[in-house]
Amino acid sequence: MKPEHLPLLNSVSAPTVHPDGTRAVVSVVHPDFDADTYVGQLWSISRNPERLPRRLTRGFRDTSPAFSPDGRVLAFLRTSSEGKFQLHVVDAAGGEPQVITNAKLGVSYFAWAPDSHRIVFAARTPEEGRYGTVDGVSSAAEDARLITDYKYRMNGVGYTADKPLQLFLVHVPDLDDEPKVVRSGRAAQKRNVATDSADQHASKDSPDVPEDETVPPARQLTSAPVDHESATFSSDGATIFFVAALHEGSDGDLATGIYSLAVAGVQEPVPVLSVDGPRQAIHTVRQSRDGKWLFYLAQDLGTSGLDFVARNTAMYVIPSGGGDPTCMSDVENMDLDTGGGLLELQGDDSALVLNNAQGTVELLEFGATGNNALLVHGDRVVVGAGSGGGSIFVTFGDSATAGDVAILEAGQLRLLTDFSARLRTEAGIIEPRELTFSSQDGHPVHGWLVMPPGKGPHPVLLNIHGGPFAQYTVGVFDEAQVYAEAGYAVLMCNPRGSAGYGQAHGRSIKGKMGTVDMQDVLAFLDGALEKFQELDSTELGIMGGSYGGYLTAWTISQDHRFKAAIVERGFLDPVSFVGSSDIGWFFGGEYTGPAPEEMAAQSPMATISAVRTPTLVIHSEEDLRCPVEQGQRYFTALKQQGVEAAFLIFPGENHELSRSGTPHHRKQRFEHILRWWAKYLPVKA
Repeated sequence: MKPEHLPLLNSVSAPTVHPDGTRAVVSVVHPDFDADTYVGQLWSISRNPERLPRRLTRGFRDTSPAFSPDGRVLAFLRTSSEGKFQLHVVDAAGGEPQVITNAKLGVSYFAWAPDSHRIVFAARTPEEGRYGTVDGVSSAAEDARLITDYKYRMNGVGYTADKPLQLFLVHVPDLDDEPKVVRSGRAAQKRNVATDSADQHASKDSPDVPEDETVPPARQLTSAPVDHESATFSSDGATIFFVAALHEGSDGDLATGIYSLAVAGVQEPVPVLSVDGPRQAIHTVRQSRDGKWLFYLAQDLGTSGLDFVARNTAMYVIPSGGGDPTCMSDVENMDLDTGGGLLELQGDDSALVLNNAQGTVELLEFGATGNNALLVHGDRVVVGAGSGGGSIFVTFGDSATAGDVAILEAGQLRLLTDFSARLRTEAGIIEPRELTFSSQDGHPVHGWLVMPPGKGPHPVLLNIHGGPFAQYTVGVFDEAQVYAEAGYAVLMCNPRGSAGYGQAHGRSIKGKMGTVDMQDVLAFLDGALEKFQELDSTELGIMGGSYGGYLTAWTISQDHRFKAAIVERGFLDPVSFVGSSDIGWFFGGEYTGPAPEEMAAQSPMATISAVRTPTLVIHSEEDLRCPVEQGQRYFTALKQQGVEAAFLIFPGENHELSRSGTPHHRKQRFEHILRWWAKYLPVKA
């Protein structure tokens, strides 16, 4: 795979399954160099092997499909090249989609009511005068912000306190009705006069008057100045459950609670599971189809409400009528947080979830009263699953596909799509080799080698993942494929501190970053060099992003065998991180400890004087997770002590550049990285 092959990487969403179980719909999105963004549409996938997958919509970017419970309507999010995501609906049999929201900053997510006539959706709701709500007031001309809380920014979102995520209710129009049109001429003049007259008498806070008559009115349900997440209807449609931090002192911890809100009338949220008991970060909540149980996914946070380090996400259930939560999963060894927080209902009283498991992601089913099952496992990464009509459709990736859809039959997956066919035939995919080596203290270190074609000897790149509570997986990894195509042997492992191997494995670096984790990655490197003669032990490079940038910078201050290094979006100075990162007020203190001497003992900036390795520092200007000052200060210090260094900085990008940055910048990043390695680690073949 080469940088120009990025558009062949299809990202396939979790499936929504028609209630009759005969088909599913997914979104398929990929980078596009011409648009310099991500484009894609919805695809219909039949369980009948004689019916090929077909493109269902033709929007610029259509995502998040969801069938109505009666199966008659398909809802999804659509955006134009320069617009915001808005909620659309279309007849499930096909037709012209109809937009039903006009949220100023776009719709973030939505959920159907059981009656198939209503939808709850979440949208960031800006303060008046900000984010283009007043014509002629640009971002630079907005009023000053007075900050009094820790939580006021988020990477990829920016300021959050002045645009909290609120919940809205919209009634889905009859799709057989004649569409409304925009008024013009005399009709528009009459409408404006009537509106001006009404505004003089109506409350300025009335939420039901739409600015655009072509969309149905949406009623705002929440107003607290916090994000309201994971909204879903109760099984009878009378209540909405959601997750939020509405408790007193919420600015000083990471805890969230579950709340219910009666749909009829104007009601205040009622705590279902507050933070008065054990402190938890709750991710997702759903009521069982029979209405008897409430499932939720959560992490324990200790008594402080901040002890998040390597806390596995677990599955809990509580009776809908009240009672204490029961943990359904093995908290020590199962981690059900896979980013998307899948919690899909299955049957009357069970749910589907995903589990990080030693470089793979499994699909599991938990029943409210037991009957748990491991449905999909092995060398694959399950992205999502959907259930309906007795069918379970699964989206997954593995070493040969970036994303495809299969149906689960008799415990086996039957493949229904091949969205990575062009990736394999045009770009080529190199199969990774799974390896395990012993660290110095005997601890097993699990990972993979992506070997380039040819006899070698091949220069070697030691890659370190971010997190640190994350994992490399068996799935297609574009970075490893690009570097291997260029002639480099790529090593990547999951050292202590990583997810997927149990909480003890993840928490082993709490208060001692740069100890056993560095020991593990170097042991993995040494093990591979000893095992494979094709690897050139004299031509070594090291690289990583975020936490991987941290461990790269830390390692080159202590091990000088590497010809060059790349430190990307790194956590490089725990001291300045506290006041500059969106998570700085708690992250560093929980990982390194808050005392100055503890920070210094684990800080790459404190040991930078020992670095002699030529280093490329990569950062994004809008990175709020590891702010650009981390990279700036590290690069400057290297230059001041005479180390060969370069600083590559990307405008308009944030912490997610390598994964979801603009296609142009992602390609350019690869090109700069390959030029850096070509300079210091030239490929001899």
